[in-house]
Amino acid sequence: MRAPVWIALLCLFLLLAPLGVAAQDKDEEIAALRRELENMRRTMSTLSERLQVLEAQPAAPPAGAAPAAGAPAPAAQAPAGQAPSGQPYVGNVAQAPSGQPYVGNVAQAPPGGAAPSLMDLARPREPFALYERRGTGQLLFDMGVTGDFVANLTQRNVDKANAGTFSDRENRFFPREIELSFFGQIDPYARAEVRVEAGEEDQGEIDLKLAEANLTLMTLPFGTQLKLGQMRARFGLLNEIHEHDRPQIDTPNVLVRFLGEEGLVERGAEAQWVPPLPFYLQLIGGVFNGDNETLFGRGKLNEPLVTGRVRTFFDFEEWGAVQLGASVASGPTPDRLQTTVVGVDAKYKYKPDGWLFPLITVGGEWLYLWKPFITEGVDDNGDGVVDHPPANRTREKSGWYAWVDVQPWRRWLVGVRYDWTQFPDARGQEWAIGPYVTFMPSEFLRFRLGYKHTERDKRDLFGENGGSARTVDEILLQATFILGAHPAHPF
Repeated sequence: MRAPVWIALLCLFLLLAPLGVAAQDKDEEIAALRRELENMRRTMSTLSERLQVLEAQPAAPPAGAAPAAGAPAPAAQAPAGQAPSGQPYVGNVAQAPSGQPYVGNVAQAPPGGAAPSLMDLARPREPFALYERRGTGQLLFDMGVTGDFVANLTQRNVDKANAGTFSDRENRFFPREIELSFFGQIDPYARAEVRVEAGEEDQGEIDLKLAEANLTLMTLPFGTQLKLGQMRARFGLLNEIHEHDRPQIDTPNVLVRFLGEEGLVERGAEAQWVPPLPFYLQLIGGVFNGDNETLFGRGKLNEPLVTGRVRTFFDFEEWGAVQLGASVASGPTPDRLQTTVVGVDAKYKYKPDGWLFPLITVGGEWLYLWKPFITEGVDDNGDGVVDHPPANRTREKSGWYAWVDVQPWRRWLVGVRYDWTQFPDARGQEWAIGPYVTFMPSEFLRFRLGYKHTERDKRDLFGENGGSARTVDEILLQATFILGAHPAHPF
């Protein structure tokens, strides 16, 4: 009888043992889950505390807003490639995450947050002090490549006269601007940029040149900054912007007639100051050689080209933001005749709440030119005696342009620009109108298709080789790409 009992007890033990082990495993699993839940709770608590600290910090100004006068620089560093300036800057869409523009100033505060003394500025600084900020394996500067290609189709008579929008490149597909850029901070007080460009200037010929090479001292006394070297002078609304970043395929006619196709690319120095006022105001002044052959051309620093610009900015919150500016440039010609051009400009952007890009952009600029010249002597009677000797005269010319862009979708934009200008060296005028459509597959790639109709009241000024370009109709195509870093641009 005892054997069956022991056998029964043994069978019962074998049946209950797995249940006990399973219960023990289940208890250990529950304990492990409780420990994991506790760790997650602690992590969430830590993140919540960090979020509260960040929320307690001063908020960055909204996109398109100007920094308040005297306000401290934001603690967060700007994205790599942000251009230094006292005015609000909107990051290029190729740099901003998800198309969100960045507004801020990258001028770094010196160590300790106090303004540097003259001795601090004179003391040598080790550029590799920026290594920790850049991160392991990263360069101490940014570099990028931009490609800008343009195609032009127009009438045969315009091609024969070489008088289209792109002279000597009518009915061609050509690289207008291939740019290699290097830019970044040298140390906490200075930054530099170097740009080399190649493009087709004449039919079939590629011109390689130094576009920009300059140094910016960002933390000089009294809140000033100084830029030295070769640069695009900050004159007017578009001169400082490279062609591939401008709002239309071609440069407005008045800028080409008054300043030449290249614009004011000068060598010298340019200073800026944002005074401590209740509203935003940027003052810029420059002294340059005056190498621009279209308008100045003396090219001597003892008889310099002097430029000035005033720029202000107003944010109307849900109604958009507007930038207003005025500029002046004055310098001698090779004949030492003082030439002066002044201009006023405005730009408005409207971005609805929740949008990552402006819905409507409106901009324009007006220029007025005083250009002296020397008249030839005139013999009225034909007796060899000059009745009217040479004399100094002054031509007063003006011109303007305006455009509007509408971007109802993130990848598509449509716009139109109107131009009107007088000819600076002769009587006559021209006007043009050009609609265009832009498609942006990504922040790094853009295509534009445009049409431009131009009418001029002077046939003899545009009649080379027996051609005629009094009335011009053109189809323009632009393809632009960005590789690597690309600096931000003004509002």
